[in-house]
Amino acid sequence: MFVYILYSDSIEQFYVGIAADLQDRLIRHNRGRSKSTKRGIPWSLVKTVKVENRSEAMRLEKKIKGRGIKRWLEEHDKSRSA
Repeated sequence: MFVYILYSDSIEQFYVGIAADLQDRLIRHNRGRSKSTKRGIPWSLVKTVKVENRSEAMRLEKKIKGRGIKRWLEEHDKSRSA
């Protein structure tokens, strides 16, 4: 299971989601088959985090959304380079 973060240059927004099949999910986002990301096509994959199960993925997704995707990314990247 994966938690993933996408970015759309056209609307300058991030999106966070969870998926078991990351490649298929990205294709579905970019073909407009997801209502929540339809207007931001094309989406590019910014970050993936592999987790053990769906409940862990849901917890991390909620944490990222609560913190703000951009802020979470900035903090996560700082902690990796320190």
